[in-house]
Amino acid sequence: MNPFYVFNRFRLASELKKLAKENTALGKPLSVLDDAVFKAMLTTDSDDSREALRSLLSACTRREVSAVQVINNDLVPVHLGAKSAKLDVHVTFNDGEVADLEMQVGKSSDDLTARAVFYAAMLFSAQLRKGKPYKDIKRVYQVFFLNCILFPQSDKLPRRYQFLEETEHDRLTDTVEIIFYELPKLEQWLKDAINKKAELRSLPEDEKWCIFMRYRHDERAKSLIKKLCREDTGIMHAEKTLTKVSRDYKKYARKMAILKNSMDRASDIYNARLEGKEEKSLEIAQKMKAMGDSTEKIHTVTGIPAEIIDKM
Repeated sequence: MNPFYVFNRFRLASELKKLAKENTALGKPLSVLDDAVFKAMLTTDSDDSREALRSLLSACTRREVSAVQVINNDLVPVHLGAKSAKLDVHVTFNDGEVADLEMQVGKSSDDLTARAVFYAAMLFSAQLRKGKPYKDIKRVYQVFFLNCILFPQSDKLPRRYQFLEETEHDRLTDTVEIIFYELPKLEQWLKDAINKKAELRSLPEDEKWCIFMRYRHDERAKSLIKKLCREDTGIMHAEKTLTKVSRDYKKYARKMAILKNSMDRASDIYNARLEGKEEKSLEIAQKMKAMGDSTEKIHTVTGIPAEIIDKM
């Protein structure tokens, strides 16, 4: 078993457990916008999860991805004082090319564009070891799925950035690409689809994935999501993975409920016994007091505080 799958499973377990009680109680589907669910969907050690990841990566890069492997999501800083990076889904594919897929639930107080450039630079620079030529550097993709609007001046989805010349716009290199998907920009499309003014077949593959991730938990899009899962193989595998994850944490929630009930019953029994014991001690203390026994002796026998015995 890939050790990073094991690592990710333990990392995700605590995050997923936090969601278990709420989602089970409300009966809602898991939201892929939650980064714990996003990571579980794409990094679970199963064929469905691997196929979902391969399909999503193919859609985002607009290239055929033949094989993909999840790797360590902690990028090593260049020196001890440098800022480190903890990635959501860090993968290698197609003979060493690298991608990081990030889910950003809401707006950040930090600069997301600078963060994307920083992550891409770390992916880029982490490839070469001492003595290796620069021509060995493989292409890197930094992909952000944003549940917020970062570029309000345009409705374009996605936004793709590379290194281009200032005025003539010729490309300096194709080894770095930064991609932003602003998911709220799909809201109008969803409204049109609900009103039969738009159809799924009109969307590119990557935007179908965005619809799935943005609206899987949304009751308005329930029939649309079902149709996506039937018609798109990659999304179907993602749905199977999420269904399994959901079952697992409903099972966890049931176990926690059973354990809590068991503990509550044990606590009730203990408290009842304790109350009965206290009543018996009071009865004995009263009899000893009536017989003229000293406060000290009554306290030693019953454990009742001296100030209570004195007031009897």
